[in-house]
Amino acid sequence: MRVVIAGAGLAGLSCAKYLTDAGHTPIVLESRDVLGGLVAAWKDSDGDWYEVGLHAFFGAYPNMLQLLKELGIEDRLQWKEHTLIFNQPEKPGTLSRFDVPDIPSPFNVIASILRNKDMLTWEQKIRFAIGLLPAVVRGQKYVEEMDKYSFLEWLKRQGVDERVTSDVFIAACKALTFINPNEVSATILLTALNRFLQERYGSKIAFLDGSPTERLCSPIVDYIRERGGEVRLNAPLKEILLNPDNTVKGYLIRGLNGAEDEVIAADSYVSAISVDPLKVILPGSWKQMEFFQKLEGLEGVPVINLHLWFDRKLTQIDHLLFSRSPLLSVYADMSNTCREYANPDRSMLELVLAPAKDWIAKSDEEIVAATIAELEKLFPDHFGGDNPAKLLKSHVVKTPRSVYKATPGRQQYRPAQVTPIANFYLAGSYTMQRYLGSMEGAVLSGKLTAQAISEAFPVAISSNLQTLTRPPATNAATA
Repeated sequence: MRVVIAGAGLAGLSCAKYLTDAGHTPIVLESRDVLGGLVAAWKDSDGDWYEVGLHAFFGAYPNMLQLLKELGIEDRLQWKEHTLIFNQPEKPGTLSRFDVPDIPSPFNVIASILRNKDMLTWEQKIRFAIGLLPAVVRGQKYVEEMDKYSFLEWLKRQGVDERVTSDVFIAACKALTFINPNEVSATILLTALNRFLQERYGSKIAFLDGSPTERLCSPIVDYIRERGGEVRLNAPLKEILLNPDNTVKGYLIRGLNGAEDEVIAADSYVSAISVDPLKVILPGSWKQMEFFQKLEGLEGVPVINLHLWFDRKLTQIDHLLFSRSPLLSVYADMSNTCREYANPDRSMLELVLAPAKDWIAKSDEEIVAATIAELEKLFPDHFGGDNPAKLLKSHVVKTPRSVYKATPGRQQYRPAQVTPIANFYLAGSYTMQRYLGSMEGAVLSGKLTAQAISEAFPVAISSNLQTLTRPPATNAATA
C-alpha cells in the first residue's frame, strides 16, 4: 500500500521506516532541500556544520536507541560520563557536578544528588525528595494530572524551597522545553524526572559523531529506498485535496522554479509537519471538526541555536553543560564532544538561547554580542586580560516555531495519531505519546503512526512494530 508522508523530520522518516518494515511503500515529501526538520544541519562555505539545535541523546530514549540499533548505526552515538554538569554563576569559571554512580536506579540518581555539595543544602535535598514522592509512587497518572500546574507552582505546593528552582530547574526547564519553570507544565519535568529515576542509564548523555542530517537521517533514507520507498526533497505541500466524503484525494505539491504543481495520490496520507504549518494548511471542512479545532491550543516555541568558533580552546570538557545563565540554556564545546567537529586547538561552542521570545526578532549581531557577554562570565580566564579569546565566525539559526510550547493545560490539546479522517494520520512530537516534545517523542510518534496504519491496512507482520516503548539492549552502560 502506498502511503504519502509530508515532512522528512524524525517523525516522518521513522514513520516511513516502520511502514517499510510492515510491507508498505512510503513516499516522503520534504518542503526544504535538507533532511531532518528540527534536527536539520547545513555546511557553510568552509565545510563546517551548523545545526537547528544542540541535540543530546539520553539513555531514557528507548525508541531512538532501538531505531539506531535496527539501522546498524548505534556506534555513532558517543556516550559521555554519567554526570550532569552545571555552571556556577556566583563563582565564575567553576562547575558543579552530579556524578551518577553505576548502581541500580533510583539509588544512582539519589546518590548523585546527595553527594553534590555545591548547589543544594541538606534541607533542600530532603524537602525536594519528599516533594517528589507522589510522582514516583503514584506514577504517570499523577504526573498527567499535574498538567494544570506550572512546574514552579507544583514545587511550591510540595513545599520545595524556591532555591531548588533557581539553582537547578531553571536550567533543566530551559534545556528540555526552552521556557522557564513558571511557564512550563509540571507534567513535563515530572515525566523526565521519572524516566531518570526509573532507568539506570536514563540520564546518561550521548552526542552523535557528526551532523544529524548525515549521520542519522541519511541512513534512514537509505533504509527506506532500499526497500522500495521514496524520499523527495524540495516538495512542499501546498494543499490537501479532498474527496466528497472528506477523505484525502491527494497531496498537491507546489512546483518550484517555474515547474507546475503536482498531485501525488496514495492509499493513506500522513502529516509529519509541525503543528503550526499544519493548522494553516488544514482543509476548511476539517477545521469544523472538534479533533482539529483542538490543535488551536498548541503552538511552537521560538528557539535560537548559536555556533561560535574561537581562536583557542576555551575548555576541554567533553560533555553537555547547563549554563544557569539568564540568557543561555545549555551548551557544549563540539570540538570536544563530536568526532567530526574535533579540533585540538580551537573551540566551537554550540549554545541554545532560551527563552528566545524576546530575541527571535533581533539581529544576529545583537544575539552574538549578548551571548559573548554571557561567555565572559562563564570563561573569565579567556575573555579578560590583554589577550582575550577572539571570535573567528558564527552562525545563528532561528526557529520561530519549534516543538510545541509545553505550558500548563496543553496535554488536553495534543491529538492522537489516528484522526477522524479514515485515510489521514498525524505524526510529530506534539501528538500524544509519553516522551513529549523531543527527538524521542518524534521517533515514537512516527512509530505509533506506522503501527496504526499497519493495523488498519495489514500487509505483513513486523517484529519491529511489536514493542513500542520497551527499552532495547543498549551500549549506554559500557560506551
